[in-house]
Amino acid sequence: MGVTLGIVTDLHFGPEARYHGKLRKMSHRAGELTEGFVSRMLDEVHPDLVVNLGDDIEDESRAKDLARYWECQSILKKCNVPVVNVAGNHDTVNLGPKDLLAVWGMEQRERGAKLYYSFDQGEFHFTVLHSVEEPGGEIHVREPQLGWLRDDLGRTKLPTVVLMHHSASEQDFEDSYYFRGRPEHALVQERRELRAIFEASKRVRVVFNGHVHRNHFDVIRGIPYVTVQSLIENVDEDAPGRASRAYAVVRLDAARIVVRVHGEDPARYQIEL
Repeated sequence: MGVTLGIVTDLHFGPEARYHGKLRKMSHRAGELTEGFVSRMLDEVHPDLVVNLGDDIEDESRAKDLARYWECQSILKKCNVPVVNVAGNHDTVNLGPKDLLAVWGMEQRERGAKLYYSFDQGEFHFTVLHSVEEPGGEIHVREPQLGWLRDDLGRTKLPTVVLMHHSASEQDFEDSYYFRGRPEHALVQERRELRAIFEASKRVRVVFNGHVHRNHFDVIRGIPYVTVQSLIENVDEDAPGRASRAYAVVRLDAARIVVRVHGEDPARYQIEL
């Protein structure tokens, strides 16, 4: 039995954001663009799950962040299928785990819930990781989460999809607006340890992440790593701008995984299992 995912990431509800003086994040259009994503899920895709890879907000203050986080999640829930959330670095600047879990609806449902968790859907296991941006900008996945991950992958007998915000692959950022010369702000520091855990389990079939605001695909020791473009990224050089409107539709079955990124920055990947 196959599983269809609708994936969206880096929605950044908030004011427009410039980088080196140029309009990069069309965050002021996040609500409209998210409504468009929901319409396509309802009218065209009909996914089993909607996956939100994080950075729902462009952080400003606790009050504004909480209001915008609720707004974003309220729109995503209109998809009328379960929404699987990953915590992004902007989401956790002014909001804590209890805030996010309450919005997700997990605090009441699961005692002791954390921002990393797992579940089964159809014939696949899904593992959600929480990569943490620490003071100074380095990204970490530390113990006890690494121990939990080993146990989680050791318990399942199902092929597994890993979902995370930051990348666990090795990417060249020479052509990146945001991360040229700063890979430590994009890649998990413990990525080699993470990949070793994925490989040792022999269960992980694909890893998805956001954060980098571009599409990227690579395969490391037999495991594909897929980065999905931000919904609100400006694909033009500057204002007035053209939002990417990016989202991915992923079809999973026992034989293959097909990833199609739609919008102004399309991509397609096919992975034979």
